[in-house]
Amino acid sequence: MASSSLSISQSILSRPASSSRRSSLPSFSGLRPTASSNPTQPAISLRRIPPISALKVSASSSSAVDTVDRTAADPAIVEKSVNTIRFLAIDAVEKANSGHPGLPMGCAPMGHVLYDEVMRYNPKNPKWFNRDRFVLSAGHGCMLQYALLHLAGYDSVKEEDLKQFRQWESRTPGHPENFETPGIEVTTGPLGQGIANAVGLALAEKHLAARFNKPDNEIVDHYTYAILGDGCQMEGIANEACSLAGHWGLGKLIAFYDDNHISIDGNTEIAFTESVDRRFEGLGWHVIWVKNGNNGYDEIRAAIKEAKAVKDRPTLIKVTTTIGYGSPNKANSYSVHGSALGAKEVEATRQNLGWAHEPFHVPEDVKKHWSRHIPEGAALEAEWNKKFAEYEKKYKEEAAELKCIINGEFPAGWEKALPTYTPETPGDATRNLSQHNLNALAKVLPGLLGGSADLASSNMTLMKMFGNFQKDTPAERNIRFGVREHGMGAISNGIALHSPGLIPYCATFFVFTDYMRAAIRLSALSQAGVIYVMTHDSIGLGEDGPTHQPIEHLASFRAMPNVLMLRPADGNETAGSYKVAVLNRKRPSILALSRQKLPNLPGTSIEGVGKGGYTISDNSTGNKPDVILIGTGSELEIAAKAADDLRKEGKAVRVVSFVSWELFNEQSEAYKESVLPAAVSARVSIEAGSTFGWERIIGSKGKAIGIDRFGASAPAGKIYKEFGITKEAVIAAAKSLI
Repeated sequence: MASSSLSISQSILSRPASSSRRSSLPSFSGLRPTASSNPTQPAISLRRIPPISALKVSASSSSAVDTVDRTAADPAIVEKSVNTIRFLAIDAVEKANSGHPGLPMGCAPMGHVLYDEVMRYNPKNPKWFNRDRFVLSAGHGCMLQYALLHLAGYDSVKEEDLKQFRQWESRTPGHPENFETPGIEVTTGPLGQGIANAVGLALAEKHLAARFNKPDNEIVDHYTYAILGDGCQMEGIANEACSLAGHWGLGKLIAFYDDNHISIDGNTEIAFTESVDRRFEGLGWHVIWVKNGNNGYDEIRAAIKEAKAVKDRPTLIKVTTTIGYGSPNKANSYSVHGSALGAKEVEATRQNLGWAHEPFHVPEDVKKHWSRHIPEGAALEAEWNKKFAEYEKKYKEEAAELKCIINGEFPAGWEKALPTYTPETPGDATRNLSQHNLNALAKVLPGLLGGSADLASSNMTLMKMFGNFQKDTPAERNIRFGVREHGMGAISNGIALHSPGLIPYCATFFVFTDYMRAAIRLSALSQAGVIYVMTHDSIGLGEDGPTHQPIEHLASFRAMPNVLMLRPADGNETAGSYKVAVLNRKRPSILALSRQKLPNLPGTSIEGVGKGGYTISDNSTGNKPDVILIGTGSELEIAAKAADDLRKEGKAVRVVSFVSWELFNEQSEAYKESVLPAAVSARVSIEAGSTFGWERIIGSKGKAIGIDRFGASAPAGKIYKEFGITKEAVIAAAKSLI
């Protein structure tokens, strides 16, 4: 890697690893400069970033240096604007008596430069496709973003919304929520998730630009910006995602690291002394250090200008700030991180920063300054629309595909591409059947892309008609995530939330959802329609043993709101599961797929999966079977075989495939009664997993056959027999109930 990639201060790299991260920085009380000093100069003495002409840019970067998009305003209005941001945050947290004022007070300068001078967006259409994206990975500091959205003219954050910060049904919740507040791109809060989402957003931009841009028309051209803090940097998911960002060369990802040295427990010296700069350089990032983030506006501008000049890799701008800047008694301390300042300290901060306004006040000259973003944003979108109209005339096929991705509209009849199966079709593992479906859908869904956490040959997730998405081949659609399950899930969330028609899928062994559960939960919360392809779904994987055999996982995801947990039994049900997953763009789907071969059963159907639970065979009359046998996945075959034997003994038996509890619960009462009549209490369920929750389906008189202990290492057939997941067990249970 070129030695010039860390061009601001090599001195930070030469410090001993054991030295204090804080030792080279002077202390700061939070006080303004004295009257004798220049009020526009930094309150602390830090060496400034060199002017842009003096900065070294790596040889691989573009010779042309992008400029910051808007002309910087008069320094006085900038300072006034920044203090407006600070006090909107202070006042909202104070009114709520809850929140995190420290980050907004410290990060207001970088937030101002981004939203007022750099980013391209339309406040009246937060979903304009070619907007720049911003992610506040340190989501606890969300009043920073709410204040910026308010000043920029977004309808989602009016003054009244700021006053309702953290209140019931407000549009300004305690952490950013994309489904509550237009202008928020992704839901953040759990630290590290946001920067990983930002990697997904930047991946989506790079991919779409590579596919659709033409020499005479760059129709996809936007940046992804993020702010992350010390806490994000400590989380493993951030390193997973940033490692991939460097590997992929995501040059339009620019992340600001709020380097304030404070976490909830105090100074970060107690647990976090690594050189973040060196780590990111090793990850393949361009690294810049802005030493004065408190009011070094020109330094921030120069850093962004340099970052935009580096095209072949993402940039980390380390911005050293003072948490709670301006608070005389709480700045640079943990006490300003996560609680209101208190009335006395608010007043002292007003005095310190010369802010003589009532709470929530936005000075008229600040309003006037920011008001230009509404007409400017409309003009930016209109200019892009004109550009797209020209693109559409010249490149009709590409334009049609891109519109599908932008609008979330799928080509007519896409579902006809799904394969269908008959009982005569040779049996196969549902993981293999999954690959058949993925490859069929790849031909008709332009937004389908994804991959595995280093298990593509086991998860069977390669789309054979495409190559690998890599730094130099970003138009390809197979994504190699490496062994990074958590980062994979969060990056997929970012891809899904970039554009409605992007359909990301990601894969690993079902048991390893334990590594990525937080990302899956945020998929559900933020309404990101990621498809989770989870293979090796039970003890059926055999010899790898209990470390790899899921037991509680089905139950745990059934308990998670807004998740579709699907466990198909054969080819038709695998196809049906993919149809459901593609159609559900606002909730993630998890497909639990087998390693072992399964037969294609009579009575299964794509349409039946959409109902969640449905009858595959029944020899009863009048909706009055003697017993109902209920199975999922690989155990549906066992239920069907048990039914055959019971029928030979004259019993009226119904077999129900219960692919998805969630979908079944959404059906009408009449439909549910037609499948599981209330009058029939003789019900037996069989599933190679925890029996937890099955009482909701089989009732208090039913019997659940499953596994409520860890698995074992042995051939699959032996394990099934030893654990009693057998036809004989089902027959015995059924007879005990009839």
